[in-house]
Amino acid sequence: MAQQIRLNAFTMNSVGHLSPGLWRHPRDESRRYLDLDYWIELAQTLERGLIDAVFLADVLGVYDVYGGSRDAALRGGVQVPVNDPLQLIPAMAAATEHLGFGVTASVSFEHPYPFARRMSTLDHLTNGRIGWNIVTSYLNSGALNLGVSGQEAHDRRYEIAEEYLEVVYKLWQASWDDDAVVADAESGVYADPERVRPIRHEGEFFRVPGIHLSEPSPQRTPFLFQAGASARGLAFAAKHAENVFVAAPSKAVLARQVAGLREAVFAAGRDAASVAVINQQTVIVAETNAEARRRLDEYLEVASRVGALTLMSGWTGIDFSALDDDAVLRDQDSNAIQSVVKAFSAADPDREWTVREIAEYARIGGDGPVIAGSPETVADALEEWVDETGVDGFNLAAAAVPETFEGVVDLLVPELQRRGRYQTAYRPGTLREKLGGASARPSAPHPAALIALDEPVPAV
Repeated sequence: MAQQIRLNAFTMNSVGHLSPGLWRHPRDESRRYLDLDYWIELAQTLERGLIDAVFLADVLGVYDVYGGSRDAALRGGVQVPVNDPLQLIPAMAAATEHLGFGVTASVSFEHPYPFARRMSTLDHLTNGRIGWNIVTSYLNSGALNLGVSGQEAHDRRYEIAEEYLEVVYKLWQASWDDDAVVADAESGVYADPERVRPIRHEGEFFRVPGIHLSEPSPQRTPFLFQAGASARGLAFAAKHAENVFVAAPSKAVLARQVAGLREAVFAAGRDAASVAVINQQTVIVAETNAEARRRLDEYLEVASRVGALTLMSGWTGIDFSALDDDAVLRDQDSNAIQSVVKAFSAADPDREWTVREIAEYARIGGDGPVIAGSPETVADALEEWVDETGVDGFNLAAAAVPETFEGVVDLLVPELQRRGRYQTAYRPGTLREKLGGASARPSAPHPAALIALDEPVPAV
């Protein structure tokens, strides 16, 4: 049987996500992002197409590397204004039955204790359909506005993330026994104190002595997404992630990333096949190739070149406004998303990307590739990406919303189903089970399943 292709919808609680300037297009409705009905309608559309999850991006900061100012981001609506993605989920979950929710939340700026409760709450309210995209944050503006003198060094952020995960695993997995809630009306006991333990965490970055405030949720630990592709991010993903999100600009780069991740997962003592890899992609699907090409041309007419470079500057830490259009992007370390620079540099060993070419590439879909065509053409292309790289599926970004997602649901999904490459019904259970997990909760040898509390401190 041919490999099934997994699909997520990739979006953001903002007027602009990865196609800057498209909010101006007459058929784009992203200016409705403040309207809850907009999100409910989107969720229902995605569930109609059996999409695995809506993957909600987020940043806690503003893109101010381009020109050393936030002005370009504000003028163009480049991921600002941006609202909290977590607030959308209960309403979208209430309007759907199976759609999963992958929410981006950073370990850099919020203490793990309240965050653990927030995610347990969402897991309860969604009946186990919540996932967490673990990020370490890359915008220095976010650090400054939270009273930190500046962004931590790239690898240091992952050291903090390791301990953060240890804390939330203890809270989610080990603080409450499964039978701690007895809800005995006759005795008046709701939870048995003997079955609820403080975690007594004492670490380099966090001190959390107490119990988790939420009773065990369907998944306990939310399904774990992770998007790091640097050397340090890869090691982190190999240990913790259940689904890794990448943004490879070519099949050659993607194949190397998939192979590297599988090797790293195996080296970490986990089944390499247990971690799915999802590539960022934008697909523009219409009834015919000509119609899809016409739509892409329409989108390009309003897409913003400056907006694209504003995004790229934020992602790479490189101020593209200071470079000549013919300047060549060099592979270099940065304190932002190192994998973005490296992916472009490695996309074609014989090609040098100029600033002009990067701006053109990133106007639609950001740093991910774009495919436009009929359902047959797009399905052919996605099958090639899967079969030639070993990738498991795609995080589909939108050009115009909801038009891009409607094209996927109404045209692409039926074509993939006809070929036997896409699910015809949701699997039962939690998000972890729907995405192939053996149970609702993490299984050994995942570190969440192996977490243990320190020995209790003797009473004095």
